[in-house]
Amino acid sequence: MRTVPFGPTGRNAANIVAGMMRISGSTDEEIRALYTAAREAGVDVFDHADIYGGERHLCERMFGRAVTLTPSEREQIMLQSKTGIIAGESYYDSSYEHIVTSAEESLTALGTDYLDVLLIHRPDALVEPDEVARAFDDLEASGKVRAFGVSNHTPRQIDLLRTAVTQPITVNQIQLSITHSTVVAQGLASNMAGEEDSVTRDGGGILDYCRLHGITVQAWSPFQKGVEPGVFLGADEYPQLNAELDRLAAAYDVTPTAVATAWITRHPAGMQVVLGTTRPERIGEAAAGSDLPLTRAEWYGLLKAAGHTIP
Repeated sequence: MRTVPFGPTGRNAANIVAGMMRISGSTDEEIRALYTAAREAGVDVFDHADIYGGERHLCERMFGRAVTLTPSEREQIMLQSKTGIIAGESYYDSSYEHIVTSAEESLTALGTDYLDVLLIHRPDALVEPDEVARAFDDLEASGKVRAFGVSNHTPRQIDLLRTAVTQPITVNQIQLSITHSTVVAQGLASNMAGEEDSVTRDGGGILDYCRLHGITVQAWSPFQKGVEPGVFLGADEYPQLNAELDRLAAAYDVTPTAVATAWITRHPAGMQVVLGTTRPERIGEAAAGSDLPLTRAEWYGLLKAAGHTIP
């Protein structure tokens, strides 16, 4: 499996990440099987959040109970968690107290002494950068968190945090798939009046911004249609895209899942693909796309087949 720089940490990580958001319905044995399949495929980053499972820290507790790590095994992987969303209350909290308390609760739930990375899960309109900075400083000084990042943040929101936060922003986790790819397509359609993709959204240029600042982009929901539920793989709404995925899968002797993964990993930003599957075999399928050498014509062809205008 190909590895990519993990932000400015000096450490490389696999470009496939195992997301643990759906394990609340799994048994300990199933969680261990999922973890084992990920490790055997070369995955070394496991993504959590305090809200996963519908009950605070539920999925983290289940993972910590099912997967007992020796000290040497713990050093070989990266445990990443997120905080800031108040589940069921429809608001966000990036205050000092919430960040620190949540991080400490994540440590207890996961049964570990430290988090490799802690992300602010969603932008908070009431954010006070000084409070975020104080929380990051205290968590770093105590050894409880080694690196920090964000999720779903725009360039300007990251800049706002950086007015106070002294640690490098290591990661920005954003939604990205072939069919939810405005962050890619809007740059291609720049200055094309009348084209939907020409509209600048979210400040524009988040991929370029992250590349300029050494921030690793993590793509969540890499197979989701878009804002609507369901995956595009095999979906009737995307006949042209699925035909192209099937053609390339046959050419490369992999599954369409691998090709859809490769569309993201092929990008020179060195992105990581965050899987949300609980099926061990799906991890193997995606891993086959970790370093699949899609040509430029194939990559742009998939984008066009998803409905985007290629000037």
